[in-house]
Amino acid sequence: MANRSDSEEIRSNIIQFDKCLEFLEKAGKEYISSKFRICREDHLILFKLLIYFYRDEVNAKRHSIDLHKGILITGPVGCGKTSLMTLLRFMLSPKEQYIIKSTRDITLEFIQDGYTVINKYSKAAFQQTSGELSPKSYCFDDLGVESNIKYYGNETNVMAEILLSRYDMFISRHMLTHATTNLSASEIESCYGNRVRSRLREMMNVIAFDKEAKDKRV
Repeated sequence: MANRSDSEEIRSNIIQFDKCLEFLEKAGKEYISSKFRICREDHLILFKLLIYFYRDEVNAKRHSIDLHKGILITGPVGCGKTSLMTLLRFMLSPKEQYIIKSTRDITLEFIQDGYTVINKYSKAAFQQTSGELSPKSYCFDDLGVESNIKYYGNETNVMAEILLSRYDMFISRHMLTHATTNLSASEIESCYGNRVRSRLREMMNVIAFDKEAKDKRV
């Protein structure tokens, strides 16, 4: 149950928050850790994510969430970003589900397979749905932990290239991209450049944990 201070914020005619919370905590204990729980101070973060995935237009407007964009969850290490994005998939239909992929794993793929990997996660990221091709939604986990790598002597910022290509596909084919990151906006710019930072702002809603959010892994 949300606390009193959040009671005015966590109201919806579409979302049964207590039941969602119960389901997610049960799933978390089964798939993540027997000690898993969603802390009271994170209820509003969860509610905003539920607004997005349940397409609650009234609350989306109240919380300035654009239902046509993806989600970028920011926050300190261990605050629960990846856990929430992992568990929320259980509440979505197969057509709405996204694939969670570690950015570090993608860079390792790039070392092995080269530039085809950039295409794989952007312009070629389509699947057969109801007899037609539809864009694949990805959640790139831990954006920023991967480093620039050299492929045959050429240094390539793999995730920057993928994000820029997915932005083009977002504009032309509404290809949705989600991500989690420990980086601040300025750190994202330092890591990927101003162009990527600007594109992320255009294609994702930022949902931020408090900078002082505790490490749930401890």
